[in-house]
Amino acid sequence: MTSEAEVLRNIIQRRRSVMPPVYNDKKIDRTTLEVILDSANYAPTHKLTQPWHFIVFTGESLKELGREIARLYKLHTSPEKFSERKMIDMEQKPARSAAVIAIVMESHPHLLPEWEEIASTATAVENMWLMATALGIGSYWSTPGIINHLQPFLSLSDNQKCIGLFYMGYTDVELPASKREDISTKVQWRE
Repeated sequence: MTSEAEVLRNIIQRRRSVMPPVYNDKKIDRTTLEVILDSANYAPTHKLTQPWHFIVFTGESLKELGREIARLYKLHTSPEKFSERKMIDMEQKPARSAAVIAIVMESHPHLLPEWEEIASTATAVENMWLMATALGIGSYWSTPGIINHLQPFLSLSDNQKCIGLFYMGYTDVELPASKREDISTKVQWRE
């Protein structure tokens, strides 16, 4: 295996879901965020629709996002399922992050089925995740129950939907190795 392939394999195997409670206070500068976002732009895209769009929250806007998530949780959660503690955690999670990126998928129903646009956007997120890992930044893709209610807050058009929030931050925590089943349990060879 070439050294370039070995580096890529190592980055893929080190990628983890790293949550805001273990982020430190170090900020992610705009240039670094732009490098991460640019890596998303090279995801596979059928018919070059490039359906991924991103809304980046940093600084004070992280608190605004947290307040909106908490408000939507309270508004759309039944009394028997509502948890004050969960609402507070949801509000504070963005502020514990250096950046949060709203992951937006734009559909092109006249060209492609929606699942292809979702898959393409997901690969764009994986590209960001791998680049963040390579840069020593922890991150994870969150899909809170209120995700479908964020459209007005994010000013999305009718053919756009938010499919997650990508939390990011530096961490001082040593992350454990991933535990995965051997790939041979998931592959059939037909020769």
